[in-house]
Amino acid sequence: MSISVASPEGYRPDPDAVKFAKEAAQESGAHIEVTSDPVGAVENSDAVYTDTFVSMGMEKEKDERERIFIPRYQVNEELFARAKPDAIFMHCLPAHRGEEVTNAVIDGPRSAVWDQAENRLHSSKGVLSLIV
Repeated sequence: MSISVASPEGYRPDPDAVKFAKEAAQESGAHIEVTSDPVGAVENSDAVYTDTFVSMGMEKEKDERERIFIPRYQVNEELFARAKPDAIFMHCLPAHRGEEVTNAVIDGPRSAVWDQAENRLHSSKGVLSLIV
């Protein structure tokens, strides 16, 4: 699977994880990109996935993170329009509406967040059945 990760400097994925992914991509023919350009990352994509900008335990960083991430990295209608016309939007939830995603995108017809959440529930149940 090819993937483009857009994030500001200082908020990039772990370099070891990126190295591992790029090595695996050489075998599969996938393309791995880490960029600071959200428009380029979303361009012509099949799926757009985001997470919260401020995770639990990072509340003290909220103001700084919002200043850095919003509006440039927010998945809004304008950014999402750069993906393929049949692209889906995904989010692992809970979402902070108006921060990392707008209501129009998360509630839109191409949003897969509720199916994604349901699938995660069934996956969790499967894991629990194996360890109980």
